[in-house]
Amino acid sequence: MSNRNLTLLTDLYELTMMQGYFESGSDETVVFDAFYRSNPSGSGYAVCAGLAQVIEYINDLHFTDGDIEYLRSLGIFKEAFLDYLKGFKFTGDIYAIPEGTVVFPNEPLVKVVAPVMEAQLLEPALLNIINHQSLIATKASRVCYAAKGDGIMEFGLRRAQGPDAGIYGARAAVIGGCVGTSNVLAGQMFNIPVKGTHAHSWIMSFPDELTAFRTYARLYPTACILLVDTYNTLKSGVPNAIKVFTEMREAGIPLIFYGIRLDSGDLAYLSKEARKMLDAAGFTDAVISASCDLDEYLIRSLKNQGAQITSWGVGTNLITSKDCPAFGGVYKLAAILDKETGQFIPKIKRSENPEKITNPGNKKIYRIYNKQTGKHIGDLIALDDDNFSEERNLMIFDPIHTWKKTYLEAGTFTLRLLLEPVFKNGECVYESPDVMTIREICRKELATLWDETRRFNNPHEVYVDLSRRLYDMKYQLLDSLNEFVDGADQ
Repeated sequence: MSNRNLTLLTDLYELTMMQGYFESGSDETVVFDAFYRSNPSGSGYAVCAGLAQVIEYINDLHFTDGDIEYLRSLGIFKEAFLDYLKGFKFTGDIYAIPEGTVVFPNEPLVKVVAPVMEAQLLEPALLNIINHQSLIATKASRVCYAAKGDGIMEFGLRRAQGPDAGIYGARAAVIGGCVGTSNVLAGQMFNIPVKGTHAHSWIMSFPDELTAFRTYARLYPTACILLVDTYNTLKSGVPNAIKVFTEMREAGIPLIFYGIRLDSGDLAYLSKEARKMLDAAGFTDAVISASCDLDEYLIRSLKNQGAQITSWGVGTNLITSKDCPAFGGVYKLAAILDKETGQFIPKIKRSENPEKITNPGNKKIYRIYNKQTGKHIGDLIALDDDNFSEERNLMIFDPIHTWKKTYLEAGTFTLRLLLEPVFKNGECVYESPDVMTIREICRKELATLWDETRRFNNPHEVYVDLSRRLYDMKYQLLDSLNEFVDGADQ
């Protein structure tokens, strides 16, 4: 990110709107919320990721001479506006939910409080980064959940939609729970584990399979995972692998990390038979890994069939989130600062589609946990000046089905504010953890969810409620819009 100027990674209409604000002298401070409307892949939750790259992007926001010259060539921007862009710098505030946190629809993952021209420019790149990495982190968490503690390797570079998707997808996959990646550049950039075995071409380039195995074992005795399905898995591949492991043992070479990889065929049957053969030869601790178009559903099925696989390489379906290729995050205006009163005036988007009606105002998010179990009870979106306490009873209610209420007695729950300051007055005040630390944060976050929320089919819906003041504000605004549109007295 730091090696590229991404300032023009924006949609043209952001710049034309900016010029409109500039020409009209509009410099209002506004609140924009970045959120999403539905969980990807039919999941009961999502995992937010990408904040570190958003920070890099904003820190480097500037229009170069080449950028200005290109915009001038379009013939739609005036010189006064182009002069303004020459000195552009982000000066606002940003709040965000930390990476690795589990999140739910309609709650702001990022809140931008800034002059309107600055806030407007951020939209496309911010969404591009957050949408992509949150999508892949969520998918990875589902794949890892299906594996029930087995290691998941991200193997998708060659199938990703371009270099950036491969690099940052690998980062997000590790945040979501993968133990490593095959992507060496991602390993270097983010200091995450890189792992791999060898290809079928390695076997085919030697006179025979056994020679190929012996050569590989000699080169990599402490990481000797042999691909056994090039010719015949059970009649050739596994017996030859056993022969090599036996030779290593007899030569006194420690068998530290060794085993086989299956990449085709009936993985359940082949892994069971291979396990029998390896155990009979005394290699009870040999790893059986598998690849071959895996996803969370196939891994779950193979586990249920008793497959003897303990390590999984997942590529295309993970790095592309093949069943749900877009996260669907949006960026909406929520409030405008009244300079005279210093108060934020709430703004709302009305839609014929109820799910597209936005939550107005300058907001914060409380996460509610059961004090005894540490399990997640629900989230409460509130106005920024709302105050809730663990020392007072709390009533939360479903903002759609308002008769659904939950009463929490003081002392039985804990509260956590999710949005943390990232930028203040244009300066970054947040230090992003390294990826492996974020991965651990995600692991702990996922552990607060009930299994019913994590199941793949018809997951339990987590409550994301509105405070009473926010709820009343929202529906008063909708009523006032109805009066404005209808033009009728009531």
